[in-house]
Amino acid sequence: MPKTIPIRQCIGCRTQKPKTELIRVVRSPEGNVSLDFRGKVSGRGAYLCRDAACLKKAQKSRALERSLAVPIPQEVYERLLSEMEGADG
Repeated sequence: MPKTIPIRQCIGCRTQKPKTELIRVVRSPEGNVSLDFRGKVSGRGAYLCRDAACLKKAQKSRALERSLAVPIPQEVYERLLSEMEGADG
């Protein structure tokens, strides 16, 4: 029996993709927001494509704040963008 691949939806562009193609943004139980490239960090998660445009769309529509149920300051978006760009290379 073939193994099923989990599908998740990007909160920026709203397209469904395999979980391995997306980056997980996690809110830890302490309230810290970070990127989880392996999908193993505990906490509430939301998924984004590996594209800065999706992060910008999620920021504009406040989708990330709604998904993680926490207000996200501008500094966190900037840190997420720099981490995302650094992980591409």
